[in-house]
Amino acid sequence: MVSRKSADKKKSQSGQLRIVAGNWRSRLLEIAEVPGLRPTPERIRETLFNWLTPDIHAARCLDLCAGTGALGIEALSRGARRAVFIEKSAIAAKTLQSNLEALDANNATVLKMDATKYLAESEPEQFDIVFLDPPFAAELHGELCRLLTDRDWLARRARVYVEMGKGQSESCIPEQWQVLRNKTAGNVRYLLAITND
Repeated sequence: MVSRKSADKKKSQSGQLRIVAGNWRSRLLEIAEVPGLRPTPERIRETLFNWLTPDIHAARCLDLCAGTGALGIEALSRGARRAVFIEKSAIAAKTLQSNLEALDANNATVLKMDATKYLAESEPEQFDIVFLDPPFAAELHGELCRLLTDRDWLARRARVYVEMGKGQSESCIPEQWQVLRNKTAGNVRYLLAITND
């Protein structure tokens, strides 16, 4: 993460992440010092949740490869019913748990677990919104999307947010999903898909 000094106190500071809107608007969260940890930028989060506004209230959310948990926490702040965070780094998972406790978020669960293993081996439950933002170089997008579909993790007409490198192909998106939105910002490509009935 690149540090930027700013006179605007509302902006995220080095080592911290700002919640954009909702009940916890402008609250700052700690960012774990984990190599390669790449929080979803504030501008992208704002765009994403503008897209999700009609669907976020009372939604059951799954944040895979959660990292800072910025996406799932933003969803809870805006009225999601529940969020499950899957993060394999012990340091990142511990920091995420501490941030949730500081927010008094009693409708959140953090599991220190590999996302692929979680989807492949855990008892499936259905989620309305899934945030899928694995490390770009790991090329896990296709396998995670396949497991979400094949193992019945998705509620009817679920929304799946996928974040990837600008040069990566959207061929990871299953044929039975429909891409609703598709944008790029800098080196990041992000899209929102909906699952068919």
